[in-house]
Amino acid sequence: MFVVGWGANMFAPLLGEYRTALTSVDVTGLFGAYVLGLMPALLIAAPLSNRWGRRAVLRPVLVLSAIGSLVLLFAGDSFFGLLAGRILVGIAAGGAFTPGTTWVKELSDRAGASAAGARRAAVALTGGFATGPLLTGLLAQWAPLPEVIPYLIQIALVVVVFVFIRRAPETVEVAGMPDAPAGASGSAVPSNRLGALLRSRVFLAAILPTAPWVFGAATASLAALPSHVDVGPFGELVSGLVAAVTLGTGILVQPWAGRLALRSRRAGFQWGLAALVAGMLLGALTAATHSVLAFAPAAVLLGAAYGLLIVSGLRTIDELASAHELAALTGVFYCVTYVGFAFPLLDSVFDPVISAPGVFLIAAALGAAAFLGVASAWKPGAARRG
Repeated sequence: MFVVGWGANMFAPLLGEYRTALTSVDVTGLFGAYVLGLMPALLIAAPLSNRWGRRAVLRPVLVLSAIGSLVLLFAGDSFFGLLAGRILVGIAAGGAFTPGTTWVKELSDRAGASAAGARRAAVALTGGFATGPLLTGLLAQWAPLPEVIPYLIQIALVVVVFVFIRRAPETVEVAGMPDAPAGASGSAVPSNRLGALLRSRVFLAAILPTAPWVFGAATASLAALPSHVDVGPFGELVSGLVAAVTLGTGILVQPWAGRLALRSRRAGFQWGLAALVAGMLLGALTAATHSVLAFAPAAVLLGAAYGLLIVSGLRTIDELASAHELAALTGVFYCVTYVGFAFPLLDSVFDPVISAPGVFLIAAALGAAAFLGVASAWKPGAARRG
C-alpha cells in the first residue's frame, strides 16, 4: 500500500514540469485521470481478493504499478502517453487499496489489535502519498532528469516489496493455502446485503457526504493551491514540501482520530469537517492574495481533515460490515473518497468563471453542510460510545 500510494501521488510535484508543454487544464486533468482506472479496479479487486486471496491480488498489482511508472517515464510530454500511464497507475492503486486495507485489518485482528487495523492501513497509504511527492519534489528541483529518476525509484521499490510480500500470511481460505485461518471464507457478499449497507442511515448520512472530502481536502492542498502561489523557481520543491506537510499532518492526526472514535462515533467526522471548512476558507484567502502566509496553515488544516476523515470513515466501515462484507464495502468507500480527486480539475475549469477563491468558498459551504448529515447519522444516544 505504501509503495503503490507512492507511485500514485509522486506525479503531483511534476505538474509544474508538465505545464511547460501542456495547458493547466490538461495537467490537472492528468493528475485526476488515474481515478478512471482506480474506481473500477476498487470494485473488482474486492471480490477477486475474497476468492483468490489478498496476496494473489496484490502481487500482480505491484507489477502493474511499476508498469504504469515505466509508461510515464517514456511518455515524455505526450498527453496521451501520460494519460495511459496515469490510468495504469490508477488501476494498480484500485487493485491495492481495497485488498490491502482489508488484509491489514485481518492481520491486525489475528494479532489481537483489531482497533488499530483501520489506522495502520490509513498510515501505510498516507505514508506513501506523502513520501513519494516529497522525494520527487526534491529530485525535480535539483536533480537531473526530473521526469525520469522519480519513476525509476518507485520501480525499484516495487521490486523490493514484491520479494517481501511473499512472506506475509494469507488471511483468506483458498485451496492450497495452509496459512489461512480456520473458518475464513472467500465467499462473495450477497448483493442484497451490500445494497442494504449502502442504503443504511449511517452510510448515507455520515459516509456519503464526508468521504469525497478525504481526497478533496488532500488534492486541494497539494495540487490546486500551489498554482495560486508565486514561489519563483522553486515550484517543484514547494509542491513536494506541501504534499509532505499535508499528508504528514494527515498521518499525525490519525492516532487522535482513533481516540475520538473511541469516545464518539461522530467526533472524528465533526473535527475533520471543521478542519476542512477552516482549510478551504484559508485556501480561498490564498487564491485571492497569493500569500504563502495563508497557504501554509491551509495545508496543515486540509491535511488534518484528510487524516481525520479517512480514519473515521474506515472505522465506521469496519463497524457496518461483517468479515465477509468488509472488502466490498471498503472498495465502495474508497470509490467515494476518490471523487475528491476532481477538485484540482474543477478549480482549473471554473477559475475563469467564478474565480479560484469562489471554488474554495463553495467547497467550504459544502463541507459545512455535511455537518447536518453527520448529526443525523446515528439515533440519539447511539453515537456515544459506552
